[in-house]
Amino acid sequence: MASQDPIYSGMPASALGGEGWHKPWSGTNGGSCVEAKRLPDGSVALRQSTDPHGPALVYSRHEITTFLAGVKSGAADFLIA
Repeated sequence: MASQDPIYSGMPASALGGEGWHKPWSGTNGGSCVEAKRLPDGSVALRQSTDPHGPALVYSRHEITTFLAGVKSGAADFLIA
């Protein structure tokens, strides 16, 4: 990806390059995991591991920090209740 190309939520994950993607957690779901990549500006991209060329969700550093703080505090527990 060229440095002047815009980064946006919904862009093909493959446009963000193949290096640097990590599975921050993995369960017993048959390998279907979320992968995360920290981008040069501090934002974070998320993609589905089984669809590495599919869309990436891109969150600013502030958005991902707020989300993680909420998860840690239990604010997202309703998603699995």
